[in-house]
Amino acid sequence: MTVQEKINAPLPTAPIPDDMAMLRAAVDLTRDISAAKASIYWPDMLGSAAIGYAGIAGAILLHGWQAWASAGIAVLFLYRALLFIHELTHIHRTALPGFRFVWNLVAGIPMLTPSFMYEGVHTLHHARTKYGTIEDPEYLPLALMKPWSLPAFILIAALLPIGLLIRCAVLVPLGAVIPPLRKLVWERASSLSINPDFRRRPPEGDFARMVFWQELGAAVWAWALLASTQWLGWRWLVIALCVVSATAVFNQIRTLVAHLWQNDGAAMTVTAQYLDSVNVPPPELFAPLWAPVGLRYHALHHLLPSLPYHSLGEAHRRLAGHLGSGSTYERASYPGLWPLVGRIARSTMIRR
Repeated sequence: MTVQEKINAPLPTAPIPDDMAMLRAAVDLTRDISAAKASIYWPDMLGSAAIGYAGIAGAILLHGWQAWASAGIAVLFLYRALLFIHELTHIHRTALPGFRFVWNLVAGIPMLTPSFMYEGVHTLHHARTKYGTIEDPEYLPLALMKPWSLPAFILIAALLPIGLLIRCAVLVPLGAVIPPLRKLVWERASSLSINPDFRRRPPEGDFARMVFWQELGAAVWAWALLASTQWLGWRWLVIALCVVSATAVFNQIRTLVAHLWQNDGAAMTVTAQYLDSVNVPPPELFAPLWAPVGLRYHALHHLLPSLPYHSLGEAHRRLAGHLGSGSTYERASYPGLWPLVGRIARSTMIRR
């Protein structure tokens, strides 16, 4: 199947059986690269956060094109730093001691997206019987929806920073004394999900204790941000919120092309889930910018969710070489961002 044929391919009309040869190869060929390397994770995450915050400082303190350039740098590097939340949900809890705690201090809480907002949620997206169903918090059949759904999908992301600030500074503290509000905020506004029908279950045990401290940290930080405007003014906070808004839009566009979004709610085989997901391998040059931390290999990630991001490129090379052109594995590879955006946009227009 050519690239253009894949881009224009119609929705599947019959269940897709599992390609057992591909599933076995995915496991067998990657056993030796399955360990998360602290020497890669730590400098990548900390360096990205440091450059991102330096970019925000430049956007606030500089003027003209220098301020705009600094804001662009902030968006790219804060985006990369934030996406380590995805890795936190998959790496074994003993693999990188202290990484979760430090990530929350330098990225999660300052950006008002502590790790609990993804942990315990994203794994449902990978559950064998939940992917693409109403129980999947990260799935919407966007390819089957109306044309206006795509701009609305992006607009929601642009408003996310304001929503997070209101959530952490107002709703969470009020929820501490108003149980019905606390229940509502937890169920509907405590996860990085896109499915409006998803309702989050109450936290339990050690996870509940972690949620308490992360919520407290985010609330205190939100209050500090708002209080600081009394002597620093609003300009710096508005600029920072605009940077975060652009980061959220960037991520939402990446999310838009992470899958083909063709499932109508039925349970899918692992291979069907793989083919509903997207790889954008080399030679595409810009994927490391708009799909960093391994997310250019999103379909491969659905085959091997626990494989660390720094191993996905090598895993792709091995599987592509072993399974060859025309294989099921090759069918999930696409040439770039805009052909995928065009595909889903055309799909919504056809179904208007």
